[in-house]
Amino acid sequence: MCLPDLYLASASPRRRELLAQIGLRVGVVPPSVEEHLLDNESPENYVQRLALEKAQAGLLIVAANRQRPVLGADTAVVVDNRILGKPEDEAEALMMLRQLSGRTHRVLSAVAVVGKDNLGQDRVEVCMNQSRVRFRRIDEQECLAYWHTGEPADKAGAYGIQGLAAVFIAHLEGSYSGVMGLPLLETSELLYRFGIKVLRKNDKD
Repeated sequence: MCLPDLYLASASPRRRELLAQIGLRVGVVPPSVEEHLLDNESPENYVQRLALEKAQAGLLIVAANRQRPVLGADTAVVVDNRILGKPEDEAEALMMLRQLSGRTHRVLSAVAVVGKDNLGQDRVEVCMNQSRVRFRRIDEQECLAYWHTGEPADKAGAYGIQGLAAVFIAHLEGSYSGVMGLPLLETSELLYRFGIKVLRKNDKD
């Protein structure tokens, strides 16, 4: 049986699609990791810690197939240095969208890769991408209509850049794929350190 290029410690279809977009065969091993902010933990430390915890939990799941690395990721929408998670209900989603309206917010996407590198050595790599997204002003009717599409329910900050919320975005500074949930530039750089090359020549070329 052909092994995947790597394992993805996430159930996110968006992350799986992004990895497939750059030609990688992915095995999915969604781990169970509690996502909560520690006391005095910064958003930057939070996303990197969770990405690493997910990757390490995924590594335990793959067990015998550890010859392939495991990738974990976490993304946070940050306003006024506060993390906006996935909304629990309509009221919370509308509150988040009001906070984003007419303002610039940050999107932090961390990636962690753990496992054996191409020399057979245990390796741990973590990095983070930061993007800035500015929303145009959106009124209450638009917020409500967007909620009823069902799109915001499972997304950090109650929006998805790859969906209908694209009509709200006036400016993006950074990584489109990072705002989606997996910054492909940083991801490919980390995977290269594990011997997985995306559109790169062999080292001897």
